[in-house]
Amino acid sequence: MNISMILDMAAAAEDRPVVTAGGRSLFTTELAALARRAARQFRGHTAVLYLGANHLAYTVALFGAALAGVPFVPLNYRLGAGQLEALLARHPGALVLRPEDFDTLLTADASDDEAPGEVAWDGDAVAVIIYTSGTTAEPKAALLRHRHLMAYLLNTQEFGSAEGEATLVSVPPYHIAGLTNLLSNFYSGRRIVYLSAFDAAEWLETVRRERITHAMLVPTMLARIVEVVAGEDAGVPELRSLAYGGARTPRPVLERALRAFPHTGFVNAYGLTETASSVAVLGPQDHRTALASAEPEVRDRLGSVGRALPGIDIEIRSEAGEPVAAGETGLVFVRGDQISGEYGGRSALDAGGWFPTRDLGRLDADGYLYIEGRADDTIIRGGENIAPAEIEDVLLAHPGVREAAVIGVPDPEWGQRLVAVLVGTGEPEEIREWVKQRLRSSKTPDLIVFRGELPRTETGKLLRRNLVAEVENTNA
Repeated sequence: MNISMILDMAAAAEDRPVVTAGGRSLFTTELAALARRAARQFRGHTAVLYLGANHLAYTVALFGAALAGVPFVPLNYRLGAGQLEALLARHPGALVLRPEDFDTLLTADASDDEAPGEVAWDGDAVAVIIYTSGTTAEPKAALLRHRHLMAYLLNTQEFGSAEGEATLVSVPPYHIAGLTNLLSNFYSGRRIVYLSAFDAAEWLETVRRERITHAMLVPTMLARIVEVVAGEDAGVPELRSLAYGGARTPRPVLERALRAFPHTGFVNAYGLTETASSVAVLGPQDHRTALASAEPEVRDRLGSVGRALPGIDIEIRSEAGEPVAAGETGLVFVRGDQISGEYGGRSALDAGGWFPTRDLGRLDADGYLYIEGRADDTIIRGGENIAPAEIEDVLLAHPGVREAAVIGVPDPEWGQRLVAVLVGTGEPEEIREWVKQRLRSSKTPDLIVFRGELPRTETGKLLRRNLVAEVENTNA
């Protein structure tokens, strides 16, 4: 199997516009010809490195690399020069595509019908290399083979869709969601519309202008859209599905979003780079049922990431590696054909094929998965393991708090002390009392710090290590 087979399948069907960006659309046959032309250029290189924002060239380069049988590597073009040079040095013999090269990729010539050369469709060949976001450690090169990506598509997507469906993609191309949004929507037959950079007002305008039916956002994007809508109906009746994920979504933001998009089905998707996209989903009916329910345990499902997708097994284990009972918190392990769990030739899968996500979570009796933060984020205070997410949820329920991050900093007496870094307003002592009344003293922040914003990746993930360094330097 090779992901280029979905391009062949689309090209064998009707010729239609499949991807739009910057005011131009590519049709199926045109994209196929451009990908073949790109493949001839890519042959002989060790990899194709893509350095740019969302662009028509991204689609051409991805399928061109697949046809050429070389790995496609989308890099974070926002990194500093030194960081980028270090990543480029990891790929000797690679072809580097920069924005100034994109127009050449989109120019066809008379030889475009020539085949790029025979490439064995080896499902074990590396299709894509994505560098993880590195929120708690240095980025790692996650390898996704063709069979992993095809397993995700074949197990979770339907080939073809209703006429006129279109999806808006605003997540960056170097993120797993950017890659799988392209592949899944292409496979499903939806036209893909790219935003080169996210702006909430522009996003809403694009949804209306392009008659978007499906979209995916990260939580920070969703929060900005909710602010722009300001309590009104978003006015996008044709938007049927809105997926969100990539980081924890504050409950108040989600509830306001559900009211702003009353005709839209919400989907919370949970996955990692190493799992080739989503492994669990909270679907539209789950959202509607939870929002309307008066039962706390059902309403709490709005805080879950749903249930396992077809072909995926999820298990919660203790630190000792033993499965725990329903409702108990532990380490989240996943297994399935789409799971890679591989870094530069080193597999992180155990003997049973299970991948350790390093997320803390729990499964309820009905199989709903609740993610409670990264295991690496756990704060050890006086010998007690404390998950920041539990405290952050309480802080976010305070009327003056818009964003919250709880971190641990060194303390000579307790090992670590709790610091809450907040975006919003309020009196520190009053906020501490708010937490104490709802949790207990040992989980009450020792220090409340206000900031104008929290450091996040472009996909909304909190950079806790940046906060820890900032607070330690401030109090040094």
